[in-house]
Amino acid sequence: MRRRLVALGAALLVGLLLPAPVSAQEDGERPEGAALRVGLQQQIDSLNPFLGYSLAATDIFRAIYPTLTTYNANDFGVEPELAEWWESTPDKLTWTFHIRPGVTWSDGRPVTARDAAYTFNRMMTDPAAATANGNFVENFETVTAPDDATLVIRTRTPQATMLAIDAPIVPEHVWSQVTDVANFANDQMPIVGSGPYVLTDHRAEQDVTLTANPQFWRGAPKVSELQFIQYKNSDAAVQALRKGDVDVVQKLTPAQFDALADQPDINQVKGQGRRFYEMILNPGATNSENQPIGTGHPALTDVRVRRAIEHGIDRQVLVDRVLGGYGQVGGGYLPPIFEDYHWTPPQPRTFDPATANRMLDEAGYTRGPDGIRRTPQGEPLNFDFVLHGDESMDSQVGEFVKRWLADLGITVELQPVSDNQLNDRTTAGDFDMVISGWSANPDPDYVLRLQTCGARPTPDGNGTPDTLQCDPVYDDLYTKQLAEFDPAKRIDLVKQLQERFHDQATGLVLFYANSLEAHRGDRYAGFTLQPASNGVITGQQGYWGYYGAEPTEQAIKGTGGTNYTTVAWVLGGAVVLVVLVGLVVVARRRATADDRE
Repeated sequence: MRRRLVALGAALLVGLLLPAPVSAQEDGERPEGAALRVGLQQQIDSLNPFLGYSLAATDIFRAIYPTLTTYNANDFGVEPELAEWWESTPDKLTWTFHIRPGVTWSDGRPVTARDAAYTFNRMMTDPAAATANGNFVENFETVTAPDDATLVIRTRTPQATMLAIDAPIVPEHVWSQVTDVANFANDQMPIVGSGPYVLTDHRAEQDVTLTANPQFWRGAPKVSELQFIQYKNSDAAVQALRKGDVDVVQKLTPAQFDALADQPDINQVKGQGRRFYEMILNPGATNSENQPIGTGHPALTDVRVRRAIEHGIDRQVLVDRVLGGYGQVGGGYLPPIFEDYHWTPPQPRTFDPATANRMLDEAGYTRGPDGIRRTPQGEPLNFDFVLHGDESMDSQVGEFVKRWLADLGITVELQPVSDNQLNDRTTAGDFDMVISGWSANPDPDYVLRLQTCGARPTPDGNGTPDTLQCDPVYDDLYTKQLAEFDPAKRIDLVKQLQERFHDQATGLVLFYANSLEAHRGDRYAGFTLQPASNGVITGQQGYWGYYGAEPTEQAIKGTGGTNYTTVAWVLGGAVVLVVLVGLVVVARRRATADDRE
């Protein structure tokens, strides 16, 4: 009953207090009612931008929250976003960002340097707030906002990534009311943002709806609604595309992509992916306090075993049979799309079962009467292999690896689980082997940091580790590349890092898959791809793919109801609601904090 009263009161206040709306025609030609529907096959780990780090979540965050700078659609070059321009002192320790004037939050409040300072300081002082993007601020000494237009960041040591800080910036007036970031679901609608879209509806495990922000500083998007519809698997998503229930589908399998080649009204997009596909071998996981965690098999703490396993895997077969040829054999940590930083092992551990068996024999892991190898202490080499349960690619890779390792005298049990369960088990070190993969940024620092000692989870489980390795040699190289502003020297250090990572064999980069997508050509005539050559629509470093979507007349006529006048009234109503019933909103947020996905 109380919720109904609040809603009714808000509606009355909107009608009484809002100024007369501006019509869509008065603000330029914009199609009304066009909705862009994206078929999503990955769970959204969190709608909280301090916590969410899955590709699905970050795709949404980039559409609703500002960042200081962004990567352009043409070639990943850095360009201004919230920060209109910047400067640094000669010693590269103090950076001043000048905030773009006139940018507003969707509730009408101005976006200022104080919001950015609040965001970064919250990440620096609250461990939970550093979960997803804490690497950006680890080296920050102070962050201040001497006025609304000026943000000043002072670092402890020179930091080469200062123009690549794409952490979402949140509104201080909203988030300062959140006392417990770790348990805040951020699911009270509408979510206050300042990007091209505003998140206005969310049904857990079903869909997320974003509404066009008519006040976006670059200009309103060409479609009024962006909806991410969740499917259990890619087969269901492709069927929805065929029927016209969605407009874009990502993460297609090779067979699905090929089957859509001659389908009327469906266009294919094959791009070079930013993602590496990796098999992690638990190196003996510890947390940030160097306390052992997880259930990893003791044999995998031996680098000789990990290297032998790599010799037992045929990457070319995986590219040919699992990817259908749509990809490249893995090697270095960073994908080939980032040509400057990509590294290929000069002496890769190629598929060689004879060498793998010899290495295991020499290391003292001999076969028992049952043919299964054992540690010198007599424990059989039985490994669990954790996979994404809804990914056909994972199941295929799992079956190949299981067969290949059986030839080495190693038993593998495949354990398919949900996306969120896999993430939780990886962070907890609760695995022997697990499938992983990250989308690298144009600046490689984010994914490089995942392999440092500092990326390990805290005792209470916060953190975004990858392989859970802790190697002082790697850490030293990481620190050096972070402080190197000479591009050529930094590239060399990044390649040395990849060489060291390859040497440790905690994460075996199996392949780099092409990004296979498809969209309804009868509803959308074109999208902005990133990069312009051989690029993709979804999972971009920015919002370009969705922001630049061009709806056809069929898309405009086929979706009715929403228009820019309505959008302005809905978002304006949020202003009144926040100001006059803020205490009730806070109470509801606290009540639903446990509903986080």
